[in-house]
Amino acid sequence: MSTTTNQAITIRTTVNVPVEKAWESWSKPEHIIKWNSASDDWHTPKAENDLRTGGKFSSRMEAKDGSWGFDFGGVYDNVEEFKVIEYTMGDGRKVKVSFSGQGNSTDIIETFDPESENSIEMQRSGWQSILDNYKKYTESLEG
Repeated sequence: MSTTTNQAITIRTTVNVPVEKAWESWSKPEHIIKWNSASDDWHTPKAENDLRTGGKFSSRMEAKDGSWGFDFGGVYDNVEEFKVIEYTMGDGRKVKVSFSGQGNSTDIIETFDPESENSIEMQRSGWQSILDNYKKYTESLEG
């Protein structure tokens, strides 16, 4: 068992689309189910999202072979369109996602509280992989 402090983990990417497109891809369930996985052997068959302060979200993440899966969800604490999304996960951990658009480019910075089961590096790597999938998928929508 690893020992984990409450030090938040930060990941980031730059997506080569305007902030409005980045926001739409991040927040609409029909997009979320296409990018929300850390590896090719996982997928998100279902996602629901009520993107507003006080709104709830949930998604089902599963191994494609059906061997394992889990529900991921929470409640939005603060939503400022095209700028920031803050939420509390079902286990009480906090997440903040900041969007900063400059023309046809959007910087995304995601900061989240770690859980105690897995190492900080494993968590950072897993969440970064999902963010990388998001970038690849979102950029593929352009053009």
